[in-house]
Amino acid sequence: MTFAAIGQRDIYPWKHRIRMLAIEGQIYESDADNPELSFLGKFDFAFVISVLLPLFVILLLHDLRASEREAGRYDLLITTATKRQSLWLSRAIVICSALAIAILTPFIIGALYSAAAWGDILIVMAIVIAHLVFWMLVTLTFIASAKAAKQSSAQIASILLGAWLFISVIIPVSSDIALNEIVHTPKGGDIVLTQREAVNDAWDLPFSATWEPFLSAYPQWKDHTEMDSQFEWKWYYAFQEVGDQKAGAISQAYRHALIEKDTLAGYLALLSPSMLTQRLLSSIAQTDTQASLQYEQQVRDYHAALRLFYYPLLFSKEPFSLEKLNNLPEFSANPEHNKTLKDNQ
Repeated sequence: MTFAAIGQRDIYPWKHRIRMLAIEGQIYESDADNPELSFLGKFDFAFVISVLLPLFVILLLHDLRASEREAGRYDLLITTATKRQSLWLSRAIVICSALAIAILTPFIIGALYSAAAWGDILIVMAIVIAHLVFWMLVTLTFIASAKAAKQSSAQIASILLGAWLFISVIIPVSSDIALNEIVHTPKGGDIVLTQREAVNDAWDLPFSATWEPFLSAYPQWKDHTEMDSQFEWKWYYAFQEVGDQKAGAISQAYRHALIEKDTLAGYLALLSPSMLTQRLLSSIAQTDTQASLQYEQQVRDYHAALRLFYYPLLFSKEPFSLEKLNNLPEFSANPEHNKTLKDNQ
């Protein structure tokens, strides 16, 4: 379902080549994407539904009454109609039904091609229809008002487009700016810089500067830190671990800030149906902030399992064999699998 809602995948890295080196630098480094494609911006199904769909509804329905009034047919239509309101409502339903079919057909084809779950497909369709109905009712309510009866179709369109601009653009943009001002978020670059400076400085520091913080986390290796030369792999990977420890506080603050901003954004989304629709679609596609943080934790659990697999080979100098290689941890999309790997090592 990712094809329908990119969500936060254009903000948070989601492709990683995980090695046993310091994890913070691997987590927050940017994805290697084509820079020319990035100029296109984020244009997906969620954007079409949350931002463009209201425009389509307004453009199709704004002159539903005004065009008949300008053509001189309005009085005849309401005189011959059994129920005046049902006349405009039935027309709007027919038009919006055609619009729904035009928008949902490509989505259904893409979802079936991607082998998406039927439950997710039906939920997305329900969200799309609900959003369409909301804007249909907003448009019908306004064009039925006494104010709209005195205005031309162009004036009605201008007012409705102003409402769309406020609800679909100004509120989301203002919310994003407000959240950035309210919640202080450390930068991912600061986390990477702190970790890399700690790793690079370790080459020029005494061995004890690495072993002391490392053994505070892994005291079981305190009797295996002796070194026969100026470089050994156990020392190398130990100061990689220490680099992560020094960046750990900033990294944790970054995660807490993301969670706080996402929680507040959920409340602010109630003010904008377009913003709420986009969040719901991203949640279904598992490309929202919560899914990103869950995936990041899976990567961290896998990385921890790698370290716990190799440390006995590095510190106790156990003989390596192909049989042991068969127990090498493998990443899985199942979060419980990676956590179990880490716990079992």
